[in-house]
Amino acid sequence: MLFRLYNSMRGASFTDILIQVAVIIAAVMLCMIVHELCHGLAAYALGDPTAKTSGRLSFNPVRHIDPIGALMLLFVGFGWAKPVQVDPRYFDNPKRDMALTALAGPFSNFLMAFLAMGIWVHTAVWSLLRGGTPGYALYSFLEAVIYLNIGLGVFNLIPFPPLDGSKVLGAFLSDRAYWALMRYERYGMIVLIVLSMTGSLGGFLQNFVTGIAKAMQSVWI
Repeated sequence: MLFRLYNSMRGASFTDILIQVAVIIAAVMLCMIVHELCHGLAAYALGDPTAKTSGRLSFNPVRHIDPIGALMLLFVGFGWAKPVQVDPRYFDNPKRDMALTALAGPFSNFLMAFLAMGIWVHTAVWSLLRGGTPGYALYSFLEAVIYLNIGLGVFNLIPFPPLDGSKVLGAFLSDRAYWALMRYERYGMIVLIVLSMTGSLGGFLQNFVTGIAKAMQSVWI
């Protein structure tokens, strides 16, 4: 995402640069907050009150934003927030309900991106023709919401612990294989950070992000 910001800032005025920075930070907070909030709401709906009692059913960014994950999302377009704690002992079917809880986050990101794309498609021309700070801010904010949400959703669906995709994969594994996979959860994030910072995931995931964005745009046009 930061590379898109650099490209858009070439020749831009100081005011436009400030707007770009502000709207991207706002978009990062929005997509991460909604992602984690939906995890908590899904778990709560399935019988687990852990997110509620720990204060995670909130729009307060302090409760959700992980500084490293937010910077990764800003710099490389893929990142994470503070994981919502889930206690599977409350679930009727732990593996299934863990998968549903995990899917709630990425689903919220894709839904937000899809809705933002609809607004962007129908207001982009108006915003640019109208000009001025409000139109430019709206255009930039919607673009950031679209790409950051898709990036967050795609990244978290990787079937590698501790990402959401590993919980979804777990629903199709035997109990023995599932808990064996979860055993490496504490080390998984270190591996993912290294891969993201070295750019090993960037090109591969960026193709998915671009493809999904184009597909969403085609629906609205």
